[in-house]
Amino acid sequence: MTSQAIAFTSSSLEDDARKINARDHSIAPGDISIGVIIGRTSEFFDFFVYAIASVIVFPNLVFPYVDALTGTLYSFAIFAVAFITRPIGSLIFMAIDRRYGRGTKLTAALFLLGGSTAAIAFMPGYATIGHYAAVVLVILRAAQGIALGGTWDGLASLLSLNAPPHQRGWYAMVPQLGAPLALLVASGLFAFFLLTLSEADFLDWGWRYPFFVAFAINVVALFARLRIVVTHEFERLFEQKDLVPSQVLPTVKAEGRNIIIGAFAPLASFALFHMVTVFPLSWVVLFTDQPIDRFLVIEMIGASVGLLAIVVSGFIADQIGRRSLLGWSALGIAIFAVVAPLLLNGGDLGEVAFMILGFMLLGLAFGQSSGVVASNFATEARYTSSALTSDLAWLVGAGFAPLLALLLSVKFGLAASGIYLLSGAVATMVALYVNKELAARDR
Repeated sequence: MTSQAIAFTSSSLEDDARKINARDHSIAPGDISIGVIIGRTSEFFDFFVYAIASVIVFPNLVFPYVDALTGTLYSFAIFAVAFITRPIGSLIFMAIDRRYGRGTKLTAALFLLGGSTAAIAFMPGYATIGHYAAVVLVILRAAQGIALGGTWDGLASLLSLNAPPHQRGWYAMVPQLGAPLALLVASGLFAFFLLTLSEADFLDWGWRYPFFVAFAINVVALFARLRIVVTHEFERLFEQKDLVPSQVLPTVKAEGRNIIIGAFAPLASFALFHMVTVFPLSWVVLFTDQPIDRFLVIEMIGASVGLLAIVVSGFIADQIGRRSLLGWSALGIAIFAVVAPLLLNGGDLGEVAFMILGFMLLGLAFGQSSGVVASNFATEARYTSSALTSDLAWLVGAGFAPLLALLLSVKFGLAASGIYLLSGAVATMVALYVNKELAARDR
C-alpha cells in the first residue's frame, strides 16, 4: 500500500477510539444492540423524512406543472432511485472498507447520507430553476442510495450470530426497532410543522427542518457506531465470525442462490412496510379531504403498535422458530392484502383499522426479516452476502411498492393495490419452502 493510501486510512482514528473505549470483559449481545438500534434508527429516519416529503412536498415543489396525482407518481419514481443505486454503493464502500478500514467507510457513507439529505433542504423548486429541480432531486436521491449501501456495518449479523441459541429470535428483532422509532419521530416532526404553520409557510420553509434534523442524527449515529465497531473486542468478534468484506464477484458466484432466496424470504414484510407507511399517506392526500396532520398522528399510533409487535415477534420466534413465524406472517399478510384496501376506503374507522392491523402484521413479520440471513451463508462470504441480500430485498420488495400500489389503485380500483402485497406474501412462502437449509439451521 502506498504512503498516500495509508494517509487516508482510519487506522489512527480507530486506535484512538480503541484506547478510549478499551474493555477487558467479553462483549454481550446487549452491547451490540445499542449500536444496531442507533444505526438503524438514523438510516430509517432519513428514509421516512424523504418518503413523507415525496407525498406532501415534492409534488408541489418540483412538479407543480402537472396534476397532484401525476406529481405524486413522479415523486414515487424518484423515491425508487435510491433502491436502484444502493447496490452500487455497497460495491463502492466495500472496496473502501477493504482498503482503508471500516471507520473510514462508515464516516464517508454517513456523511454522504447526511449531506445529501441536508442538501435536499436547500433545494430550490420548479419556480426557481424549472425542470432542473427534478434533476437535482434525482441526483440527491441517488446519492442517498449510494450512501445507504455503505452504512452496512455488519453489526446486525454479528448480533444474530453472537446471540444465545435460545434467544436468537429476540436479538434478531433488535435491528428492526429502528424503523418504527424513526417513523414516530419523522411523522411527529412533519405533523408539528403542519399544525403550527400555514400551508404557504410549510411549503416555503417548514418542510426543510426535518431534513436538517436528519443530518444531526446521522452525525450522532456515526460517533455512536464508531465507538463500538473499532474497539479491539468487536474487531476480534468480526474476525472470528468472518464478518469482513469479501470480493463481490466470487461471493455472488458462490452464494448467488442463497442471496436470491434470502432476498425473497422477507419480501412480504418489505412490501407491507411501504403499504402501511407511504402508500396510505398518498391515498389520503390525493383522494380524501382528511387533514394530513391527522393521518400522520394515526401513523404515529400505528408505528407504536408496530414497535410492540416487533418486540412480541422476538418472544414468538424463540418458541416456534423464525422460519415458522415468517411463514405464518406471510399467510396473514396475504389475507390482509385481500381485505385491507377495503378497510382503507371504509371511512375513518376503516382507515384506523387498516393502519393498526397493518402495523401489527408488519411488526411480527418485519421483526424477524433480518434474522434469517446471516447464518445462511458460508462463513467467509457472510458479510458481503448479507449486505447484497439486504440491498436486493429492499429493491425488489420495497423500492417500487408505493409507485406500483398507487398505479394499480388508480387504474383498477383501490382493491387492486393488494395485488403487489399479495405477490410479496407468495414470494416469501415460496422462498421459505425452497430453502430447506434455512429450515434446518434455524430451528
